[in-house]
Amino acid sequence: MKDRKRNRMQNFDYSKDAIYFITACCKNRIHHFGNIIDGEMNLNEYGEIAKNQMEWLAEQYPYIKLHNYAIMPNHIHILIEINRDLVRAGRDLPQPRDLPLARDLPQPIKIKSISSIMGAYKTTTSKQIHLLGNQEFAWQRSFHDHIVRNEKRYYNIFNYITDNPKRWKGDTFNTQTNPNFEADE
Repeated sequence: MKDRKRNRMQNFDYSKDAIYFITACCKNRIHHFGNIIDGEMNLNEYGEIAKNQMEWLAEQYPYIKLHNYAIMPNHIHILIEINRDLVRAGRDLPQPRDLPLARDLPQPIKIKSISSIMGAYKTTTSKQIHLLGNQEFAWQRSFHDHIVRNEKRYYNIFNYITDNPKRWKGDTFNTQTNPNFEADE
């Protein structure tokens, strides 16, 4: 598949400290996570799983900070930061007389890439949704990412995520109102 468009920026380390804007869609943009009523997202049991697993990411990976996210009927948006200083700040340095043996020191944490983090999110979310009986649930292959490079862009994205439910009727991911929508193959 040499003509296939690259999903990620070439020669960029996606485990690098940065803020990333991620969008991931349900396969064929099927509304699995709930619905929007009066501009507010009402999560169903699958949407609650998507939300809980979002929070789980920040607990599972101490170098991650969730700045904002939205669970929509058929997709998610995340403004997520990888920041190694979060791990360093969380550790108390031993006093000289209390220095442990080398074997007792905590091992350095391997920082996962955004692709690995999203893989963990999609896998754990899918597994829990399937366990509740929704065998039809699947994520669209891959996800869209954007590396946030400045403060203005950050606030535009933050507000976009926050306001996404209010703009649902005109959303490009809304299969019911987008006349140009085409299902994934």
